[in-house]
Amino acid sequence: MRIAEFQKLIHDRYYATDSARGAGKTFLWFAEEFGELAHALGKFERGEPDPANLREEFADCLAWMCTLANIAGVDLEEAIREKYLQSGGPKGTK
Repeated sequence: MRIAEFQKLIHDRYYATDSARGAGKTFLWFAEEFGELAHALGKFERGEPDPANLREEFADCLAWMCTLANIAGVDLEEAIREKYLQSGGPKGTK
């Protein structure tokens, strides 16, 4: 599945509710998902991994990122292409 296909899936399922909630409140949901991912990664780091939960939290974070992009009218696939593939991508290290 391409990023654009996933973003459309999220749009088709959730856009009406998410856009009515607005970007600010939706971002709070997104932040909560990051907290859940942080907790899952903490378990991983402590040697107590829960692979199914870790996959779920990564998927949730990506879904909420798509939700925010949909509300803001951002095509994530195009944004990634512009930032990371055109002109040799960003300079420096992360």
